[in-house]
Amino acid sequence: MIDAAAAWNSTDRGSFASSENYISRASSRADDEEALQWAALEKLPTYARLRRGFLRIVDPTGSVIHEEVNVAKLEYAEKQQLLEKVVQDIEKDNERFLWKLRERILNVGIDLPKIEVRYENLSVEADVQVGSRALPTLVNFVINIAEELLRFIIPPKRKVLHILKDVSGIVRPSRLTLLLGPPSSGRTTLLLALAGKLSDDLRVSGKVTYNGHTMNEFIPQRTSAYISQHDTHYGMMTVRETLEFSSRCQGVGSRYEMLTELVRREKAAGIKPDVDIDIFMKAMSMEGQQGNIVTDYVLKVLGLDICADTIVGDQVKRGISGGQRKRVTTGEMLVGPAKALFMDEISTGLDSSTTFQIVKCLRQTVHVMDATMLVSLLQPAPETYELFDDVILLAEGQIVYQGPREYVLDFFQSMGFKCPERKSTADFLQEVTSKKDQQQYWQDRSQPYSYISVEEFAEAFKTFHVGQSIQRELAIPFDKSQSHPAALVHRKYGLKKDDIFKACLAREVLMWKRNSFMYIFKTCQLVVLSFLCMTVFFRTRLHQDTVNDGVLYMGALFFGIVVVMFNGIAEMVMVVNSLPVFYKQRDELFYPAWAYTIPTILLRIPLSILECLIWTCMTYYVIGFAPDAGRFFRHMLLLFVISQTAVALFRFLGSVGRTLLMANTFGNIALVLVFVMGGFVISKDAIRGWWIWAYWISPLTYGLQALFSNEFHASRWQKPYIGGLDADTLGDAILISRGFSTDKKWYWMSIGVLLAFALLFNILFTIAMSYLNPIGKPQAILPDDSKKKHSERSCESISKHGATSDSRSGRQNREAMAIDLASMNHSGSRTEENGSSARRGMVLPFQPLSIAFNEVNYYVDMPPAMKQQGVAEDRLQLLHGVSGAFRPGVLTALVGVSGAGKSTLMDVLAGRKTTGYIEGEINVSGFPKKQETFARIAGYCEQNDIHSPNVTVRESLEYSAWLRLPAELNREKKRMFVDEVMELVELSAIANALVGLPGMNGLSTEQRKRLTIAVELVANPSIIFMDEPTSGLDARAAAIVMRTVRNTVDTGRTVVCTIHQPSIDIFEAFDELLLMKRGGKVIYAGPLGTCSVELINYFETIPGVQPITDGYNPATWMLDISSPSAEARLQVDFAEIYRTSALYQRNQALIKELSTPVLGSQDLYFPTKYPTTFIEQCLACLWKQHKSYWRNPEYNSVRFLFTIGVALIFGTIFWRLGQKMERTSDLYNIFGGVYALALFLGFNNSNTVQPVVSIERTVFYRERGAGMYSALAYAFAQAFIEIPYCLLQSIVYTLMIYGLVNFHWSAEKFFYFFYFSFFFLLLYTYFGCMTVAITPDIYISTIISVGFMNVWNLFSGFMIPRVSMPVWWRWYYWADPLSWTLYGLLGSQLGDVNSMVQDPDLGVVSVKDFLRSSLGFKHSFLGAVVGAHVGFTILFVVVFAFGIQKLNFLKR
Repeated sequence: MIDAAAAWNSTDRGSFASSENYISRASSRADDEEALQWAALEKLPTYARLRRGFLRIVDPTGSVIHEEVNVAKLEYAEKQQLLEKVVQDIEKDNERFLWKLRERILNVGIDLPKIEVRYENLSVEADVQVGSRALPTLVNFVINIAEELLRFIIPPKRKVLHILKDVSGIVRPSRLTLLLGPPSSGRTTLLLALAGKLSDDLRVSGKVTYNGHTMNEFIPQRTSAYISQHDTHYGMMTVRETLEFSSRCQGVGSRYEMLTELVRREKAAGIKPDVDIDIFMKAMSMEGQQGNIVTDYVLKVLGLDICADTIVGDQVKRGISGGQRKRVTTGEMLVGPAKALFMDEISTGLDSSTTFQIVKCLRQTVHVMDATMLVSLLQPAPETYELFDDVILLAEGQIVYQGPREYVLDFFQSMGFKCPERKSTADFLQEVTSKKDQQQYWQDRSQPYSYISVEEFAEAFKTFHVGQSIQRELAIPFDKSQSHPAALVHRKYGLKKDDIFKACLAREVLMWKRNSFMYIFKTCQLVVLSFLCMTVFFRTRLHQDTVNDGVLYMGALFFGIVVVMFNGIAEMVMVVNSLPVFYKQRDELFYPAWAYTIPTILLRIPLSILECLIWTCMTYYVIGFAPDAGRFFRHMLLLFVISQTAVALFRFLGSVGRTLLMANTFGNIALVLVFVMGGFVISKDAIRGWWIWAYWISPLTYGLQALFSNEFHASRWQKPYIGGLDADTLGDAILISRGFSTDKKWYWMSIGVLLAFALLFNILFTIAMSYLNPIGKPQAILPDDSKKKHSERSCESISKHGATSDSRSGRQNREAMAIDLASMNHSGSRTEENGSSARRGMVLPFQPLSIAFNEVNYYVDMPPAMKQQGVAEDRLQLLHGVSGAFRPGVLTALVGVSGAGKSTLMDVLAGRKTTGYIEGEINVSGFPKKQETFARIAGYCEQNDIHSPNVTVRESLEYSAWLRLPAELNREKKRMFVDEVMELVELSAIANALVGLPGMNGLSTEQRKRLTIAVELVANPSIIFMDEPTSGLDARAAAIVMRTVRNTVDTGRTVVCTIHQPSIDIFEAFDELLLMKRGGKVIYAGPLGTCSVELINYFETIPGVQPITDGYNPATWMLDISSPSAEARLQVDFAEIYRTSALYQRNQALIKELSTPVLGSQDLYFPTKYPTTFIEQCLACLWKQHKSYWRNPEYNSVRFLFTIGVALIFGTIFWRLGQKMERTSDLYNIFGGVYALALFLGFNNSNTVQPVVSIERTVFYRERGAGMYSALAYAFAQAFIEIPYCLLQSIVYTLMIYGLVNFHWSAEKFFYFFYFSFFFLLLYTYFGCMTVAITPDIYISTIISVGFMNVWNLFSGFMIPRVSMPVWWRWYYWADPLSWTLYGLLGSQLGDVNSMVQDPDLGVVSVKDFLRSSLGFKHSFLGAVVGAHVGFTILFVVVFAFGIQKLNFLKR
């Protein structure tokens, strides 16, 4: 531990004056009582003094009293009261509050820790594949495996991608630094490198130091914090809970040591601090608290206090908005004690006012508390940009400029480029290095322009005075002795081990409560299974007279163990789905893996006890097991131990698989070995020598041995046996008939072995969680250079040719880049510069339409969290009397702070809301809106970019055009239109890139955003809604998107955009504005005017509103002057002012006019519901599914590898047993093999298809909302695409199994085997699709599928033959698809065999007669079995189609 006094010494104690407002001597206090209280506090030991403070409260008489409180146990209300005192208004009070903290520290001569981050000659490279080789097709998957296997002999051919190229620089403390750069410039890589979080598969050279110390001399993950651009959170936790957990895990850093020294020095100097500041500092220094006051402070700074008790939400469950979720990601790290922060695109989804406020608070923290911050922003508004002290401009992996913000324009001016008036400096900086945008900023038009590359800029910067200054500074190493001892963290975790464990345990308990529905559902399902089992194996129907009677009891016991084991599969799904959050928090060193795994293990124990109690109590005596209390409890104990072993196994498999597909595959292979080698499916005596090891490592072996030993050593089974087996009692004969030991000691031995297995699997689970990393890694999409060389040479020659252009041709160049949807110029500026005429693009007809809405209200059911806080209303109103009109050819901006209801209004107007209550009028060109027809003429670019991950950009657009453009357009014209739209939104270069999953692979955020817009544009809609089209884009990409939008409007379409952070250029590209304030109320609706003059005039006429200053962004200004704090200051309600204005009256007149049909006009009418025929819909959906499946090797290749693996395992286990028929136990072995094969291959197909269908279902919801196709067409395509894959799977499987097991070689038997194999694979796959379609999420679908598998397992005829089932349950035997498959497979192979076999009860009997009498299989019934398989297949497809069509689990 650092010596407190030495660590906190200041280099200059007398340089800071005390603040009269905040510090005073005790003797100067007038209040003697307060002085006495403080004196009493001073006498306490240091430990107690740090935990006690005075809270100012006002008593009923109005006088202020000081109540002594324990700061470690402050109640929520007390924290809020304290927070209101120190920062009542975050805009006004935050800086003053920080200065109070700083002055208290400096007044006693304490220095704050500072961190200077240097990076020298830093280079980062990666090996990547380009072009079509980068696509994960089945062929490429096989090639990649071959390359990896042969890499030491033949090195794989990869292209080296230079992400960062020899960059050097300094990030200084006390100076807020902005990181700018276009997409793929290396910003995220630089931030990760500085934070010490680069992936191990990258090649890194150069060094990064903190105060002169290299990364291996301290703990970089605790010293600094990286804030990712991807929002990864538990959707079921509230905002406050998320931040509180983060704060608790990260600890308080050096705050406690600093406070100890601070209090000691104040006592020695006789200084009495401000009471509020004192208690705040003590509260923020208390370690391990569940709710630290820092959390409440950060919630207020980020504006999240209004949604603190709302769940974060996810893709399906509604929660906070996208902008709020981004702020939660930022807040997660701000609540910690890290002294260096690297923030990656923290403003995505935020309005400019909120971004400004957050950056302003960050700036105050940096300046006052000497923090080190590097912030990457995409579109900083001018006023936000002005808040930064330094700027780093990155392009193509090189630093173009780094240094004070004041000199950046001077540098580019020295290079011949000037930022125009009313142009955001940040936008200029990101565009000036772009080949397409650079020329417009050329300053001296009298001189010829030539393109200046990034390399030239980077070299020129080294000779610029700022660059030279940085080089000189880097040449002098940082003096390590000047580093504050508390600056760098050397302790790996923020809390002690017991506190970390308590924090993780508390969160797991919370998650259990939030997921209670799933556990209740599982328990109810178990009750149903228990009821089925006890009524099938009913005691009045079972006897204890023969070996075959005992085999039925064995079946009942075996089924019980199978149910308990299969119940653990849901645990595997939960582990896999929690991994993204776990990996993030583990890598941030919130906690070690064991702190996550142990609570997970412990909390599963009560549920296992409950499950085993329910199962045993319901089934034990009803089935008729040994009526002995001791055996009853031993039975229950064993099931509990088996449950713990199975759950531990599945948790381990989930942690190793890491994706649902891989985990399901691993899980099924493990189940195959555990299940088959347990000694019941195939007896121990029949297992070949090379597989006997698997028998001894199968937990099921020990579970069955113990259960059978417990049952068959009961007194009722001790009857003398006189059959053909070497046994004295009936119980021993039953055990010997299936190859189990007759030794009684096996029960407790098995318990010990199973506990060891459970311990081993849990240890392996912890190890896997500690050391394995996510499988998917973000990767850039690189076009194949060979295909680009020609176009690049053309660009270069054209740039040179255009060097003599005058300013007018420069403007033509810029204008030509804004390609018109109706007048498309494929060559861009080149054709005009060369003097050739622009080719007219396709003009697709459309009907201009307006939309008018009046007094629209929207309500949702009151959230439970708000009701718990005392809110009495049943409904929460999100939109209040919203009225407006959107017209053709008019571009309307929908603006408001986060949470104002912009996206809500757009969802309501577009008809995308699936929950809530809507009131008011909505008319389309004078006629009431009908969603069926409206979806045909409207496009909706959603805020979340949802696309099929396994198709390319071009294919996504062609698919949309195919289904949404009129049927009379042929495929060629549609393809031409797609090409034009790709040119329009600049997607041509990545046309063949895979879309991928967000944050995992495929397109970047801005590429994905442009694709979202393009998908809607190819539909040629009349009305387009765009929800934050520029969110997540840099300035240049946003400009491209807005040019696209502007050109779309100019064709006569109606376009409405919500927008968060518009630059002046982007904001003034709009014609009209609908401005909303928090609460869903309109405060302005009308024209913007030239340079926003109409908007400015409206607000400046309101008394008290501060006029706009020159150069200020009108968008930011209007949000600032209309904020809640501004309303409170002016004591006005802008919504009421608008409603009483002349502008409102004019708008109402316009709404009335547009709500009345024009004379002679007709309501929207389409002869068909969809633009294309049902056949076309089916073909289009099938085409996309084909592309998706072909490029999904994780699903299909793994499925085939699993099939081959299982066929080899079964083939070698049941080697040559197909025609071995000497005893009935041989027939049971064949039956067991066929049963296990059908069960596991079918179960694997069902499980692995679920994640695929689940991901595509999210896309389906978007496409169905757009009216692209019938749900039946989608269902048909999903069903049909599986046929060839299942066909190939069954061919491979049949050829391998049939030969290895040595079934009878005849054409009829082989065909039957192939036919039943194909159909059971197909129907199980369709069953997996069906469970996803009828359930809200993959958790429930997994639980349902496991439940059905258990029921089918029970009635399959293997546990208990049909002839032995009670009459009241035999009907379900015929409703069980697994029983039909076993009937077909076994009946076709053995149903006509006349060979004789030895039965322990019946003596010698023919195979055919034994199957008929004991199992109920007849060869003559195979025709019906063939038909039944077709029937089940059709049934599951129909239910899947019904679920997709009728059920909608997307809550909006």
